[in-house]
Amino acid sequence: MRYRTIGRTTVSAVGLGAMPLSIENRPDEARAVATVHAALDAGVTLIDTADSYHWHAGEEGHNERLIARALARYGGDTSGVLVATKGGRGRPGDGSWTVDATPAHLKRAAEASARRLGADAIGLYQLHKPDPAVPWAESVGALRELLDAGTIRAAGISNVTSAQILQAHRILGDGLVSVQNQYSPAVRDSEAELRLSTRLGLAFLPWSPLGGISRSSLDGPSGATSAGTPFHRVAAGRGVSPQQVALAWLLARSPAVIPVPGAGRPASVTDSAAAAELTLTGEELARLDAFRSAAGSSSPAGPARRGPAPAGSAGARTAG
Repeated sequence: MRYRTIGRTTVSAVGLGAMPLSIENRPDEARAVATVHAALDAGVTLIDTADSYHWHAGEEGHNERLIARALARYGGDTSGVLVATKGGRGRPGDGSWTVDATPAHLKRAAEASARRLGADAIGLYQLHKPDPAVPWAESVGALRELLDAGTIRAAGISNVTSAQILQAHRILGDGLVSVQNQYSPAVRDSEAELRLSTRLGLAFLPWSPLGGISRSSLDGPSGATSAGTPFHRVAAGRGVSPQQVALAWLLARSPAVIPVPGAGRPASVTDSAAAAELTLTGEELARLDAFRSAAGSSSPAGPARRGPAPAGSAGARTAG
């Protein structure tokens, strides 16, 4: 496994997006726990969750509790595992998502997440989505208060613009360590945010990192995927999965990138982790950069563009 950093914490270059283990069509607990254990066996040390990752009404925190149980049952050392959770969204049980980023809610949510995870302090707490009804500075200010209170050790923001990143950075300073936006072979709208994160030294965690390659857990059976793309052709030539190639490409975009592909079974997360050792050639990267499929700009985000490209993934994608 190769490694990257989130703030002062070293983590695996590929994380586990745990959302598929708790939302619609989730696996039973035995398979869910086995999936987390397979990730740990493969060297994954970043697990991404959220209090809103659940299926039915009244299940808030389902995914966080599941992760806590899986870690407690693991036979090996989990002291180096960073569990990153999020607050500010909800699921009323009808398939929809809500947003509540009021300071009062975020503080209560973070405290509840810490209890569910069995943590004295949350290693990385991410504001899940800006709330159009709440001034951004007020929501980010709640993260500042959580940092000062010791409820969380580091803060992240998700689904944000460049302007929101800059404002959060001014408020949080070194307490802000990550940005999590949608970014994939098919969706490249966050190029500017990726470049800015790289410049500011923030980790960039692409959610839904396999867009256009694998179907998301939220897409359902009819979700669109691509076939015969340059990612598939490179994969065939290498004898690896297209998902591995997609994540290797993502990691080559910037040293800030740490993908968190979702997985609902052990084989998927094992494939993801194996991709961390995949190095793509300059010619292969050029072919993948040129791929469009509802993709936007394809310019590289940082100096790692010409360097080796570790990576990983397979299975379902993580939602933002």
